[in-house]
Amino acid sequence: MLCSMASSRSDALQHGTSGTLPHFLQEPDDAYIIKSNPIKLKCRAHPALQIFFKCNGEWVHQSQHQSQEHTDQGTGLKIREVMINVSRQQVEDFHGPEDYWCLCVAWSHLGTSKSRKATVRIAYLRKNFEQDPQGREVPIKGMIVLHCRPPEGVPVAEVEWLKNEEPVGSDGNIDTRADHNLIIQEARLSDSGNYTCLASNIVAKRRSLTATVVVFVNGGWSLWTDWSTCNVRCGRGVQKRSRTCTNPAPLNGGTFCEGMSVQKSTCNALCPVDGGWGEWTEWTVCSAACVRQRSRECTAPEPKHGGSLCDGAALGTDNCTGGLCTQNRKLLHDAKPQGLEGSSDVALYSGLAAGVVTVVVLIVAVTLYRRNQSEYGVDVIDSSALTGGFQSFSFKTTCQGNPLLINSSLQPDLTVSRTYTSPICFQDSMDKELISQEPSLFDPLPDLKVKVHSSFMVSLGVSERGAEYHTQKAHPQTFPRGLAPDYSGVGVEGTLRGRREKSLLAPHAPSTPSRPPLRTAGVFGHAGGRLVVPNTGVSLLVPHGGIAEDTTWEMYMVINQENSSSSTLSEESQEVLLSPEVTYGPPGLDLSCPVAMTIAHCAEVAADNWSIRLKRQTQDNKWEEVMSVEEESTSCYCLLEAQCCHLLLEHPGRYALVGEPLSQEAVKRLRLAVFGSADNTNPLGYSLRVYCVDDTPYAFQEVASAERVRGGRLLEEPKTLLFRGNSLSLQLSIQDVPQFLWSIKPFTTCQEFSFSQVWASNQHPLQCAFSLERYSPASSQLSCKISVRQVKGQEQILQVYTSVVESEKEVVPFFTQSDCTITSQMGSSAFKIPLSIRQRICATFDTANAKGKDWQLLAQKLCIDRNLCYFARQESPSAVILSLWEAQHQDTGDLDSLASALEEIGKVHSTSSRTTTQTTTETTTRTSATLGRSTEELDAEFT
Repeated sequence: MLCSMASSRSDALQHGTSGTLPHFLQEPDDAYIIKSNPIKLKCRAHPALQIFFKCNGEWVHQSQHQSQEHTDQGTGLKIREVMINVSRQQVEDFHGPEDYWCLCVAWSHLGTSKSRKATVRIAYLRKNFEQDPQGREVPIKGMIVLHCRPPEGVPVAEVEWLKNEEPVGSDGNIDTRADHNLIIQEARLSDSGNYTCLASNIVAKRRSLTATVVVFVNGGWSLWTDWSTCNVRCGRGVQKRSRTCTNPAPLNGGTFCEGMSVQKSTCNALCPVDGGWGEWTEWTVCSAACVRQRSRECTAPEPKHGGSLCDGAALGTDNCTGGLCTQNRKLLHDAKPQGLEGSSDVALYSGLAAGVVTVVVLIVAVTLYRRNQSEYGVDVIDSSALTGGFQSFSFKTTCQGNPLLINSSLQPDLTVSRTYTSPICFQDSMDKELISQEPSLFDPLPDLKVKVHSSFMVSLGVSERGAEYHTQKAHPQTFPRGLAPDYSGVGVEGTLRGRREKSLLAPHAPSTPSRPPLRTAGVFGHAGGRLVVPNTGVSLLVPHGGIAEDTTWEMYMVINQENSSSSTLSEESQEVLLSPEVTYGPPGLDLSCPVAMTIAHCAEVAADNWSIRLKRQTQDNKWEEVMSVEEESTSCYCLLEAQCCHLLLEHPGRYALVGEPLSQEAVKRLRLAVFGSADNTNPLGYSLRVYCVDDTPYAFQEVASAERVRGGRLLEEPKTLLFRGNSLSLQLSIQDVPQFLWSIKPFTTCQEFSFSQVWASNQHPLQCAFSLERYSPASSQLSCKISVRQVKGQEQILQVYTSVVESEKEVVPFFTQSDCTITSQMGSSAFKIPLSIRQRICATFDTANAKGKDWQLLAQKLCIDRNLCYFARQESPSAVILSLWEAQHQDTGDLDSLASALEEIGKVHSTSSRTTTQTTTETTTRTSATLGRSTEELDAEFT
């Protein structure tokens, strides 16, 4: 296969053997076999005497090479080029740890050179997408995330997004490069459409299912229009203003605006007052022209608010002598001759008498006319009696009469102006003057109906119809609430103003009181005991001997239910509350050994992603750090387990566990539960409520208690979701609802909680509601599933299968804990280890031997050997270790583990130093053997 090395010197010089190894001008490239078409691998090098391919570690036969040689015009050197074909069958027949590969080896007089390895793979693209995009309905400016995982393929398929069959490009708002997903930061109306994920490589193209995205707009109210003019020309009426649901208008199924589009309010239009003449003045003295004058003014009343002026003349004139004056304005007795003096006097007096008679007749006629017009008509148009105001009006009794109101036997005074006060306003049909009644002028009223347009009814939208009240029978207590008459004498406007100011200046109603604390208490003595807050995962163990003899303490334990976590957590760090805040006391409690408190928490502590600390509230209501659970301390002991934390405490007070995430991998456990109940407002409706709370018994008890009150039923056993601290939200969606049997409220199938809401869910339980409705009363079964998942995180499925008919309901219990009713235990019944056994263990392991303190070995075998310096400062380390073991095993009561530990300790001692530890071994073995017997038997034996 190799060329002869006896080539001529000229050939060697032509091939460049003057001092270089072969140099590759072209190396084989990676290639893909498409279908059954073979591929070609090519190499070029200079100077090269020969070039051969080597595939998968074996030389390719010379016959399979295609070689050619040509001279480079620039350098004059000969360049050798070799090419081989690789078939699909060759690649399929090869089985090795690597892909099929080939490389080139080139020879020259100075040696050989190898090219890079080129891999050859069979290209393909599966048909089915690993994840198709799902359609969504999002509000405008909301985020749209469409997920797409292309089919498996070689080479890896590239993804392209199509919207309505047009390519979608990335810009400042749209990102199509995020792990094949399509992300639209702020949805616009133009983003609605059909989206398709297109995957392609050199083999084929594949299309995903089409996802329909609907961007909807919820309606918003426009600004209110100006108030319209009052709908009456005079008196109390109604004015309106309106707004439209066009800011923006609902689009693509968005919700319509909530509230009223029209608002009404009462108004008072000033009534026009027509002018009326006042009384004439006295006649002037007779002038030289035999004329006297009198005047009157248009002031009774003056014309107001567009009322008409007075009709007639303001100045009146009259001849003093009845026309007996001479033309030259001298009296007749001065111009006539003396002989006619007697007869002229008779004529003069006769004329005066006739004038007097005429005046009397006129006065009588006017009196009769006014008497006929002195009765008043009733046209009630106001409702001031119902709005709390009594207004005073001044008028003269010049209106037409009405026998319903005024005693016809009374003669009205035509000259005196009177003021009347009454809760009912009347209007004369001629001049529309408002008048009132006065007890001295009016008889008792009949059963008179008053039409009322009150602001109370206007607000209800029925002001156009009005309401009727019987003014004679009505009692002040029978008026509608807020409309009772005000007898203070102020007008309507003043009354309303006073009430408005009072409502504005009145202090706000007190806020809803905080939830009462969960509390349990008991009286303990020298024998000790246990306090338990049922169904909360919180308990307190008071060890035997902790309280002095002949002394009792009333001890209590309280779980704080107020939202005080803001004061518990540090403002500088990103701490979250992992447990309830628990207080035990009383403050002056004096114990000779620490108590053991157990608190449930919701942190996933398997990985070192948390910094968990114990905090205590000081006397000035501030929180101080007691210890970190990972550190060693002589003031406190903390045994952290997966679900709870066991604390050895010496000082009463309020304690809480807080955690600071050290990375985004920190995990908080959430408990998911779905409850269901019938819709009280809709006989065919049914409501599903999904809760996401901290995974502690206390948090779930709050939810279960609230659901028990509202009649909810637990539809499936609660599940746990691991929620990561990666700032991504929690999504809840309802799926597989029978479409032909049930309907669901639009735009509620998928709901979302922000990361901050979930991460701080200890303050308020998160609740998500799905409202469904049956199409027919015959549909009594509901089956669906609810998906709860964190974006790029864990997912849990809550399966719902229930009957919505009362008679077919099956009650799922809320609680399964064994301590759901026990709150306190005193004496030996509170402990798993019998007192006699406990005393013998303490007497055995508290003494020193050649290997040091035996209690250290006891702590090691019981797997609580961390922070041994805390036990070392105790008067009886073994007693404290056993108290911690009691708290750790209070639910299971597994004495076998303690017996096994004691038996193992006995074996260790017997093999190491039989003579030194014979007593210890015998005591340990006997104690281990008796742990499985009853407490009564053991106490009887060791007493």
